[in-house]
Amino acid sequence: MRSRTSNWFETTIRYDKTMEDGMQKKVSELYVVDALSFGEAEEAITREMSAYISGEFDVKNINPAAYGEVFFSDNANDDRWYKTKLQFITIDEKTEKEKRSSVSYLVQAATINAAIKNIDEVMGGTMIDYVIANICETRIMDVFEHRAATKPEANDKPEYEEGQ
Repeated sequence: MRSRTSNWFETTIRYDKTMEDGMQKKVSELYVVDALSFGEAEEAITREMSAYISGEFDVKNINPAAYGEVFFSDNANDDRWYKTKLQFITIDEKTEKEKRSSVSYLVQAATINAAIKNIDEVMGGTMIDYVIANICETRIMDVFEHRAATKPEANDKPEYEEGQ
């Protein structure tokens, strides 16, 4: 189990999918990408989906996602994404009253029980008191992390050099 904090965007793509019976059907699917801006999110989802979709597709929607972190599972069977709201419990020193602050997370797991286990695994390593206030399965198909562009090799010549 690993976690990652970043700027996340939920992106919706629409394309013609070949169904099990061989028929084509227009579908919309939700993906999450790690990006710094809307433009970078569109570029990232276009690059990622080009490897999986043979025909044309449209990026229909891009929204910033308010996930504090995304918890990635190492288990190959964990193929669903769960949105969870954790409430962190602190004591106000002046009033000595309990105070709760909420943070949303995205957790990869196969079932709700597995998602709870994964949350406990990640949060168990912290000293923070928390309560799982809400957990629900999402329509998210996958989460794509940022991949840095590869740098050209030292022997590679640029397509254009100054002074030519």
